[in-house]
Amino acid sequence: MANAFTFHITTTRFDEDYSPSESSRITTNFANLARGADRQRNLRNALAMIDNRFNALAHWDNPTGDRYTVELDIVSVAMRFTAEGEDQEFPLLEVLDIQILDRHTGQRHHGIVGNNFSSYVRDYDFSVLLPAIKNAPTDMAVPDDFGDLHGKLFQNFLDSPAYQERFRMPPVICISVSTSKTYRRSENRHPILGVEYLQDESSLTDEYFAKMGLRARYFMPPGSVAPLAFYFRGDLLNDYSNLQLIGTISTMETFQKIYRPEIYNANAAAAAVYQPSLDQQDYSRTQIDYDRVERSKLAVTQGKYTEEHFVRRHRKVLAQWAASYPAPVR
Repeated sequence: MANAFTFHITTTRFDEDYSPSESSRITTNFANLARGADRQRNLRNALAMIDNRFNALAHWDNPTGDRYTVELDIVSVAMRFTAEGEDQEFPLLEVLDIQILDRHTGQRHHGIVGNNFSSYVRDYDFSVLLPAIKNAPTDMAVPDDFGDLHGKLFQNFLDSPAYQERFRMPPVICISVSTSKTYRRSENRHPILGVEYLQDESSLTDEYFAKMGLRARYFMPPGSVAPLAFYFRGDLLNDYSNLQLIGTISTMETFQKIYRPEIYNANAAAAAVYQPSLDQQDYSRTQIDYDRVERSKLAVTQGKYTEEHFVRRHRKVLAQWAASYPAPVR
């Protein structure tokens, strides 16, 4: 079953002229911004926020605060099945790849790939499978194998020639901290990532990413008001340069300010003991339109699409492949 499928990568520049492709998940942060009458203004403002945040963090030898520009490419990964039949290609996931342009020298620096993480299979797991478990007539626990297939597919992609030939470093995913967990400020501080927060217990999202071979740490960068969750392989603090880390922080903190302003655009910084809340009222809105309610509804639609065109259509092949694939690395 080793050759049951292959991976195919395409890239799309994310700029003020960006339009989502037909295979892009429309609930993805960057795709959601590129919809509606104000799409170009949304994109232009979001990109300006990213650049401003980057230059604020990369302040050395940057007296006018405009030395760097962040360039973003959407990396779309399709999964191609080798057997004949319908639905032989499926849009597996999308991440962001970052390049950093130094306007003083003209040099481009490779940033980190990953950052935002978009997955149809995750939509199925969290918007179709998990609600079915929670709404079952009898009390059912989340099964131990929840997320196993997704995790194995992701790790297989990272180890594939398609990824290895394109990217030199493992990915880093950066998302919001969980509103159901409590975080405690530690004494550990990094010059770029900031102060580390420790979590009392793992969230379901943490466990899901662990099955993808990624572990979690939580840092609140200088000038931020809430910690971000970083998921990574290897050594987050030492494997990446300062500019690479700043690229991820500036990009993903911008998205979170737009998507979750109650947490990331709050008017007061997180306390030493912190539980994020979307019910908090002391925050500022960005000048960027984002329909969070519509996004949640569309996640269900996309999860059902995945169930029909991926999970059911290729159930036998996927089950046989997953059974032979090594257990996810923890």
